Amino acid sequence: MNMQDTELKKSTTHILIEIIEYLPNSIVTKTIIRKTTGNVSVVAIDTGETLAEKISPFDTFIQIIDGNAEVVIDGVMNMLKTGEAIIIPAHTSHLVKANERFKMVSTIIKSGYDEAIL
Repeated sequence: MNMQDTELKKSTTHILIEIIEYLPNSIVTKTIIRKTTGNVSVVAIDTGETLAEKISPFDTFIQIIDGNAEVVIDGVMNMLKTGEAIIIPAHTSHLVKANERFKMVSTIIKSGYDEAIL
């Protein structure tokens, strides 16, 4: 089974930290659930890797489930450790950097936005 392409089985218990593995010099993403109203993914980022700076039209909630992450929102650095979370507001510049490897849950909420501003 290709873990990159399939959602997790419903009505089954999962240990999030175990459903995705680190790969050297890589960013690995596993979709937990994908809907038109939003997505939930688990991401493993190896030391030295960075999710490119971008601006999303949607709020994004990220929670660190292993390690520590640097999250920069509109130029303000936030250091998150295991168990901590942050909401990246819609329409803000942000990047996520791995000074050490870490895993996170990323939840993007697409509903509740005025379609005119998209």
